Amino acid sequence: MEFLDQYQKIVAEAIEKHTFTNKPDELYHPMNYIISHGGKRLRPIMVLMACDLFKGDLQKALKPSLAIEFFHNFTLIHDDIMDEAPLRRNKPTIHTLHGINVGILSGDALLIKAYQFFEDLEPELFKKCIKIFSETGAVLCEGQQLDINFENMTNVTYDDYIQMITSKTGVLSASSFQIGALIAGASEEDAEAMYNFGKHIGIAFQIMDDYLDVFGNQEQFGKKHAGDIYENKKTILYLLALEHANAEELSELNYWYSKKTDNVDKVYSVEKIFRRTKVDDKVLRLIQKHNEIGQSYLDKINLSDEEKLPFRELANYLLRRES
Repeated sequence: MEFLDQYQKIVAEAIEKHTFTNKPDELYHPMNYIISHGGKRLRPIMVLMACDLFKGDLQKALKPSLAIEFFHNFTLIHDDIMDEAPLRRNKPTIHTLHGINVGILSGDALLIKAYQFFEDLEPELFKKCIKIFSETGAVLCEGQQLDINFENMTNVTYDDYIQMITSKTGVLSASSFQIGALIAGASEEDAEAMYNFGKHIGIAFQIMDDYLDVFGNQEQFGKKHAGDIYENKKTILYLLALEHANAEELSELNYWYSKKTDNVDKVYSVEKIFRRTKVDDKVLRLIQKHNEIGQSYLDKINLSDEEKLPFRELANYLLRRES
């Protein structure tokens, strides 16, 4: 994945160039902290890749790609507060280090800075990109609220889950590709195809995230093991387990998901049911299904297979995270 390293270097240099030196430190230091622990920075890379695919100017797409990255990190700060998460990317979360008030404020400031990164675009393109960006933000908030609602709902369906992860995760990947394509001057049809490619890859990525929460290597994954089980999250693993559990297993699942507890017996018992109902295998097949749907949208774009190959490689790479 040499091409990925090249994009990561471009993004890393741009982020370093835009390190916050403003005052007060209490606001800007946490913003620099989370941006500097940015993981693989896949979403800004998606912007740049789409721009490259349609022969666009990467320098023109660079600030909008940072907008996506800053926005993404804003959502992570607030998600961690809502989830009371102690770790993010194997580092203490901002609210753990600085308190909830600083977490809320630094997240808000990142969101505002994200919008400012679009200001160099010419008016018509600025309007298109900001419209997509704002709609994405609104939909993402809807997805987050659905995720919260699911914790206390007893009748969450598979379709509910797909709607939630599409809103919470899929649309950000989708918009990253779409914005990059539009900045490069791609047609509306091609930009829409890139959007749908990103949406399904994002769905597959989130399903993999749910899978790794339980079955992943905690040290490599960088989060608390089985945090979704502790929090009673109605993930795809839980929903498939409900569907395939016998009466005894169903009763046990309902018992554990009726309470929030840090009791390790809860995780052990739920994991055992997940394995007995083979939801791990079923989830991996579902991930591959959305990967294939996403890649089918690449076929709609009238460019060579060679030009589209990095996107197929990226999709496959995202779904081969350590487990």
